[in-house]
Amino acid sequence: MANGSERLSFWRKVGFGVGDIYGGGSGVIISFYYLYFLTDVIRINAALAGIVILLSKGYDAITDPFEGILTDRTRTKMGRRRPYLLAGIPLVFVSFFLLFYPVDFNQELARFGFVIFTYLFFSTVVSIVMVSYNALAAELSLDYHERTSISSFRIFFSTFSSILCAVLPLEIVKLFPDLHQGYIAMAAIFGLLFALPFIVTFFSVRERQEFQRENQPFSWRATFLEPFGVRTFVIVLLMYILTFVAMDAVSSIVIYWMKYYLVRGNEANYVSGALLVAQVAALPFYVWLSRRAGKLAGYLVGALIWVAAMLFSFVLVPGGPNWVAYAFAVMVGLGTGGIVVMIYAMFPDIPDVDELKSGQRREGTYSALITFTRKLSSAVALFMISSSLALAGYRAPLDQMVGGVSKVVEQPQTEAFLTALRLIFVLVPIILVGAGLLVGRRYPLDSATHARLNRVLAARRSGSETPELRADAAELMKKLVG
Repeated sequence: MANGSERLSFWRKVGFGVGDIYGGGSGVIISFYYLYFLTDVIRINAALAGIVILLSKGYDAITDPFEGILTDRTRTKMGRRRPYLLAGIPLVFVSFFLLFYPVDFNQELARFGFVIFTYLFFSTVVSIVMVSYNALAAELSLDYHERTSISSFRIFFSTFSSILCAVLPLEIVKLFPDLHQGYIAMAAIFGLLFALPFIVTFFSVRERQEFQRENQPFSWRATFLEPFGVRTFVIVLLMYILTFVAMDAVSSIVIYWMKYYLVRGNEANYVSGALLVAQVAALPFYVWLSRRAGKLAGYLVGALIWVAAMLFSFVLVPGGPNWVAYAFAVMVGLGTGGIVVMIYAMFPDIPDVDELKSGQRREGTYSALITFTRKLSSAVALFMISSSLALAGYRAPLDQMVGGVSKVVEQPQTEAFLTALRLIFVLVPIILVGAGLLVGRRYPLDSATHARLNRVLAARRSGSETPELRADAAELMKKLVG
């Protein structure tokens, strides 16, 4: 049970949770629609679209770690993280609006340059805001189970936003006779949806004064290499990357899979919405399971359900019963819901393990490393998938003017493309999630171990460490750090 001093009020959890409307929702729109937006609206080659995303990650290699270092070393009356949330509010709106602005330059090279600029700007803002937001999760409570509760609020709002972002963007676009006007309206609406909740988050969260210690001399090695010597962090990071890249792979091609394989393209956003509704519905079960059996158990159960769902997808064929596609989406949502909430409940425990080793509180550094590896792995996945689609012979729609209005005319896809599409959709997540299951079995931080860790750290902070606690700290170092 959570200590009384570590419990948060319902409304404080809500205030923190709404901040992930941006993190969850913008990620879904990027995963579901951005590759399609580049190839079918901006009209750049699929391989170039993948390069746009991949090149931006070299830039992220600078911005994410820099932001992590900056927040850890910031000292203001507002705290270390909150100033960046406040500054990010207008930037979130502007960067998202530009990201989906349907520029129509005549030259493909000019369109290519524009989308590179807007994606780099968007990535910078994500770094500024989400590195700070993620770092706050470790400070709100030090209790193992209370962090799971906090994460469930965050994932609830993230998934609620994801549902809206899976279903509504194309519906908004369809309201306008001109495709470009539709995307402009969509970008403005969702830019506001992502920016405004941070006002609530800024005024709701509080940072721990005891964590704002005097800065240690900066060391590149200590900041960027030593964390990878923490066994618990490496295991969680691998679990995260493997399963979330699998989610990216499915999300980025589900619209192609629905449109060209099942020939039900108009339902793609509704099927995605069913998946996300199932994620939300599964949250109470996984919070309960975590309290009974631990965070690792929730992760493993979710991963097994997802693998079973992907195997079930082999029964989905064109012309099949309508309900089967929705049943498949619900199964995937029940599985991914467990993975998402458990991973985000594990992350706040990592800075505690690091404090055992380093004696510092480096939530920002770990948040930056997590954010960077997430964006890098996602970019690599999208690049490989977009390149695979291009190699398989994907044929983009053509423009035709009808009554003075630009209309999109679909081209038939080859059998080779449809086969490649189906194999990517099914096999990539099975392989990656299976690897996540194998890695996850080695995760060492359960509730009892974290309680021991908290006792050791509390004694160190107060200068009252006993010989018994020092011996316990040595055992924990061997188990958690390696």
